[in-house]
Order: sequence, then structure tokens, then C-alpha cells
Amino acid sequence: MAKILQNARRASLRAGVCLCVFGIFCFFPAAGWAKRTHEIFFQGTDYELHVFRIYGQEPGKTLLLIGGIQGDEPGGFLSADLYADMDLARGNLVVVPRANFYSIVLNRREVNGDMNRQFGDNPVENYEAKIVSILKELTAQSDCLLNLHDGSGFYAPTWEGPMRNPKRFGQSIIADCDTYTVPVTGKTLYLGDMARAVAEKVNVHIADPSIRFHFNNHRTKDPDTLHAEQRKSATYYALFECGVPAFGIETSKSLPLETKIRHHNLAINAFMELLDIAPETPGIYMDPPVMRYVVMAVNDNVPVAVTNGHTLRVRQGDMVTISSVEANYERGVSADILKHGTLNDVGKPIRITSPTQVVVRKDQHPCGMINIVLDAVDAPAPSVVSALPGVLFFETRINGNEQLFMNNGTAKLVKGDRLQLVDVMTNLADSSKVLVNFKGYVGDKTDNDGEDRGYVIHTDRDLWARYSLDGTGKKYQVVVTHNETVLGRLLLELEEPRLDYVIVEVNSADKRCLYPGDSLALAATDTINVLDIKTNIPTNAGVQAYLKGPTTRLALFSETKTVPRKVGLHDMADRGSRYKIEVEREQSALGFIFLDFEKGVQHGG
Repeated sequence: MAKILQNARRASLRAGVCLCVFGIFCFFPAAGWAKRTHEIFFQGTDYELHVFRIYGQEPGKTLLLIGGIQGDEPGGFLSADLYADMDLARGNLVVVPRANFYSIVLNRREVNGDMNRQFGDNPVENYEAKIVSILKELTAQSDCLLNLHDGSGFYAPTWEGPMRNPKRFGQSIIADCDTYTVPVTGKTLYLGDMARAVAEKVNVHIADPSIRFHFNNHRTKDPDTLHAEQRKSATYYALFECGVPAFGIETSKSLPLETKIRHHNLAINAFMELLDIAPETPGIYMDPPVMRYVVMAVNDNVPVAVTNGHTLRVRQGDMVTISSVEANYERGVSADILKHGTLNDVGKPIRITSPTQVVVRKDQHPCGMINIVLDAVDAPAPSVVSALPGVLFFETRINGNEQLFMNNGTAKLVKGDRLQLVDVMTNLADSSKVLVNFKGYVGDKTDNDGEDRGYVIHTDRDLWARYSLDGTGKKYQVVVTHNETVLGRLLLELEEPRLDYVIVEVNSADKRCLYPGDSLALAATDTINVLDIKTNIPTNAGVQAYLKGPTTRLALFSETKTVPRKVGLHDMADRGSRYKIEVEREQSALGFIFLDFEKGVQHGG
């Protein structure tokens, strides 16, 4: 109680708990004062925090949107980014599109620790804690918080499979409890009703029933909660320390990026309608990021604009300062002088001690590059020279997921992965004029022109080992040429697919971890489920398991979905034969678990 009162005083009677109508106008202008503000905290660091406030033409409630608190969840921060430029007729938004920009650029969930576990009483002293202190103040000024995430699998209230069960987060609206009465005001917050109403509105726009949203009550304060770690989260702090209704919006990481953004938008819009905030709905802007030029100054000279792919010549020891980056996106853009400075070197004087490159990124994606080379110490003033033709990066899809690789980078694949060379970005005016050739693959066998963009390459059956770099089919290269001049390469390393183990549940009770070649004794009436399969294949793409015998082939598992099967002696056509669970990928066997049917064997259940 004391802590809530203390927070209430410190936040000047925040609007989130509605302690006083005047508290709203302490933070937001009167009707007709519609405007937008942009604040930057920790400017010049790798963890700059940008906060956008949008005020409506008419007063109303305030919704706080936090995206990117975990940097490997782009659906959330790219959705939040669309709301930073919104116009409002009524109500207010506070938008933090990239709460953890440092981890976004690194494409990692966390740097020093999970920022969404720093909202407790004793946070670790690091940059994440500094940002959380700002987020706490913003929370206290709001009427509702939405923390935008991309979660694993698909939430389901009961167990349906390893990727669809109560411990998964995807496609759910999470609250820490169903109802909560704020001690200071006595007001009851009906979080479950709010979440269910929003899910109902969102699901109208989602045709596929398997990816519709559900309310996910974490019951975080309860002793038997499955999610005790959430007691240090942003939503828990908002609800129990500030009296502000708070929700985690979780789209599934298994969905395409544009779908995740769209689903986040649907949820945000539904909450805005629930709070009577009248918006202009943003569109989804998904153009590939492209850097046009970087404005750079060397020592005290006049700044110059260095275009994408060109070269800046300096002397050893010169100070280079990047003042701005011009790209087709305004937010989420950083410039990194490799092996000098830090992750984001915009606005920082950096002493150049060796040849290097400036890599420009949109969030975690490279979108441009500038070379910095060294002249002799007695050379004249720094100069910009035109670039030699070259590849900036390769755009690929691996098992349907988009991935970018820098020139001369290495893509590590598992044999059986499906690779598509979507395109290459070069510093030429027209990248369509180049030839992208996978050495050891023929896209069109009737007219082999060497151009391999666009084809889906099955790495287990479409490649010719004799054209591989090592002659054994383990290392290949993609070569980009223009008028027979080599512009760049992408190296490909193929690893053999590997089965590590299989988790089998017998009679919905007894769980066994079985390794390739192991045997499992079963009674005639036992039921088995394959709960999970561990391989070296990301997301188990294409992995399936079957119950196999001389005349039997029954599906048990497909990528992430388990299929319950009742197996026993009475089900088998040839009772004298040995049956097995065979794990396959693209019809190639990865390993076997043998089944022995014995009388008298007993399992739990």
C-alpha cells in the first residue's frame, strides 16, 4: 500500500489509476491542442531511447505502447513504429517503438540481461535498468500499457502438442490476473474481460482458426503459477505497483513477419477502440531498407555526403564523425564503423587507426556500406572516390524465412534445407543486370543461363557435389558477376542432418527420452505420443516421425505437431515383425527408435 501511495505522489496523480481528472491534464494538453512530441534519452549511446507522444484533438485516455523490449521480436517493434506518426482525433498515445535498441541491432533477446525482468525491486545496475526507470515513469502517466512481443509457438489452454500448449505464448493476450482491485482507489480492473473483448474483435479479421488469439491468464501472483518469472515484468509492475491495466500482446514467432505486424496492429486498434481513442490506422510499410548516403566530416573539414558503396580516403589518426544517415526509413537506422567506436557511431568522433567499413543497418538488417581506406600520412585532404562495383548483401530465404548475408559472408545450412536466392543488393544502378550463379546447381535444365535467383533449391537433392569447393558436397559458393567481373560471393556450408533424441509419452503419463537406436518396451494396449524431437535442424523444418512396420506407416509427428496413436500387438498386421518409430526429413531417415511388444509390461496411466 505504501509503495502504491509513493508512486502515486511521484507521478503527480497519474492518469493510469484515474486518481484525479486534473492528473491527466498535467501531462496532456487541452482539447484542440493536438500535437506530437519526440524525446530522446541517453543520446549518443548505443541504447538511445526514443519516446513519441501523440496528443488528440480532444482529451481522452492515454495508451502506452512498448515495442522491442526484447530485440529479436521484430513484429512488436515494427508495429509500434507505425504508430509514432499517427494523428489522433481523441485521446493520447505514448509510443516507445524500440525500448532496447542495442539488442535490436544485435538481433538478440538481451544484452546484459532480459530487460523485461528488470522491473522488480532490485534491478541490476546496467543500461537496461536506466531505460526501465524511464519506462516506469511513462507507465505511471498512462491509462493502459501494451507490451508488444513475438512469442514461441501457440498458446492453448490445454496440451495439444509441444508447440501448442499452456506454456507457449504466441497468439495470446496475456494479463497477470483476471481481475484486480486497486488498493488506493478501490477500482476493480476487469483485465480478463478486456482481453477477451479485444481477442473477439481481432479474431473477426483472422480467417485461420489455428492462429486466432486467446486470453492467457498467467495468474502471476498465485503460488502455483507457471510464470513466476513474470513478477519482474513490465505488465506486473504496471498492474500491481501503478494500478494500470497492462497486457502482453504476443504474436507467434512461427508466423511471417508481415502477418505478425498486422496482428499486432489489429490488437492495438482494438484496445484503442476499447479506450475510446480515435485513431488514423497506419498501413504496413515493408519496403526493403536502402541507405542512400551518409554525411561525414573528417577532422574540421566541411562534411561530405558519401553514397552507398563508395569509398572515403583518410589518413591514419584522422577523426571521422558521422552526422546523419539518409535512408528510406527515418527510425531504427544506425551506422557502425567496424572495429572502431561502438555499435552505433552516429554523432561520435571516431579516430581511424586502420582500414575499415561503415555498415548502416535498419534495426538488425544491413542496408548499406561505405569503405574507409588509409592514405599516406602526407597525403592531401581526405577525399571521396567512386566505388568499385560490388555486392552489398545477399537477400535469401531459408525454409521460407528471410535472411540477409553480407558480401563474402557464410550461410550455414543443414542438408535438406530449402534455399532461395531472392536477390542481391549492389552499388550498381541496376542490380538486375548482374548474374547470380550457384556453383553446383542448375535452375533451368532446359536453358542453363547461370542465373539462379528465384529458384527454391533443395539442398539434399538438387546440388552437384563435384562442383562444390571441397569436392565432397559440404561447401559451395554463390558468385555474382557483371560483364564477367566478379562482384561478390556468398559461401554455403552444409551440415548433415542429425537426430539427437525423441521424447515419447506412454499412456499420457510416462515420458521417455530415447536416443537413436534405443528400444521401447510396450504392452499390447499402450498409447504413445511423440511429444518432441530434437535435431540440429532449426524449428525442425520438414521433420516427421512415423510408426513403421512391414505394412504399416502411421504419422506420429510433423514438424511441431504430435499425432496420438494407439499401438499394440492387436493393431499389427505382422505380429512377428519388429516395429519402429522412424524420424525422417524429406523422406531421408534421420534415425530409429525400436518398439518391442512384450506381455506383462506395465506403464503408468
